[in-house]
Amino acid sequence: MTATPALGTPQLASPDLLRSAFRRHAAGVAVITAPGENGPVGFTATSLTSVSAEPPVISFGISTGASSWPAISRADHVGVHVLGEHQRELATTFARSGADRFGAPTAWTEGPEGVPVLDDVLAWLVCRIVARVPAGDHRVVLAEVVLGDPTGAGRPLLYHQGRFTALRD
Repeated sequence: MTATPALGTPQLASPDLLRSAFRRHAAGVAVITAPGENGPVGFTATSLTSVSAEPPVISFGISTGASSWPAISRADHVGVHVLGEHQRELATTFARSGADRFGAPTAWTEGPEGVPVLDDVLAWLVCRIVARVPAGDHRVVLAEVVLGDPTGAGRPLLYHQGRFTALRD
């Protein structure tokens, strides 16, 4: 039998409450990419979720204020890249506003449907966008998996307590 935790003083819902609670939630790290009118776009996401196996559908969230949003809002396809613990610098680059995300040292190629595919990731998928659902200042993007490669080597990169980290044994 476990004891009921002391509730303390509850906080009213706010962006700060949400951020504080989710700093305690470890999440996998992915980079979402898409072709854009002025070159490829991409961003780091910790909101990647498997939604359905039949058909294979994933989701991720993106702020409507993000520099990648205009391209994602028009794209038919996106790339989804599961990052390994060796890719902290790549995750940081794609999370940083104003960074040259596809310049050196980022290694990538143009993949199917014109989607930028990053090198040396644990897994990558090309997905067809099927819906963009309004959710406050974000959109939840639903996308059906078209093809990919899940055979990259390594251990996953995680985001926890406001930083990129690795699994501990």
